[in-house]
Amino acid sequence: MRFLTAPQALYAVELPPGPQRIYFANHCSNADAVLIWAVLPPEIRARTRPVAAADYWLKNRVRRFMGRDVFRVLLIERLREHRTENPVERMIGAVDEGSSLIIFPEGRRNESPELLLEMRPGIYHLGQARPDLELVPVWIHNLNAVLPRGALIPVPILCTVGFGAPLRPDPEEPKEAFMARARAALLALASREAP
Repeated sequence: MRFLTAPQALYAVELPPGPQRIYFANHCSNADAVLIWAVLPPEIRARTRPVAAADYWLKNRVRRFMGRDVFRVLLIERLREHRTENPVERMIGAVDEGSSLIIFPEGRRNESPELLLEMRPGIYHLGQARPDLELVPVWIHNLNAVLPRGALIPVPILCTVGFGAPLRPDPEEPKEAFMARARAALLALASREAP
C-alpha cells in the first residue's frame, strides 16, 4: 500500500500510542482500512483491527486469509436477517480485549457525488458504552482513484490520510447531536486536508 500510494499521514493533533481508539473514516474504496492501517505507527497498528463486512472478506480463500490472518479484520454481518450477534456488542468485545478499531460509519462505499453518506450511529454507541475511548475522525483522499470498483490492478496515485482531534460523546449528549458533530469533524478534514 505504501508503494502504490506513497500515503502521507496528516495529524491535527498528536496521537500518542497509549489510548485505545476508534478511527472512523469516510469510505471510498475496499482498500480504505488497509491504507489507514499502513500509515499508523507500528506500535499502534499492532493492536488496531479494521471492522468490515463478513460477506466481502469471506468471499474466497485469498480474502479470507488476508482478512483473518493478515489484517485481523473484525467481521460483521451486513444483513440484519443473517446476524446472530449485535455488531456494536462485537466491537465492544474487541475493545474490551484490548483492540483499537477502524470503522466506516457510512456502512458502504460512497460512490455518490456527495462527500459523505449518512452515518450510522455505531460510534456514538461505542463512545457511550466505553467513555474512555478516543473517537478519531479520519479522512482519506484519492484512494478511490487508486482502486476503483471492479479494478484488479491498482493505479499508483498519491494519497493522504488526515487524522482529526479525538472526540467523545458527552454522557447526556443526544445521539443526533453527537453524530452531527462527528460528521462535521470528518467534513472539516475533507476540506482542510485536500491535496
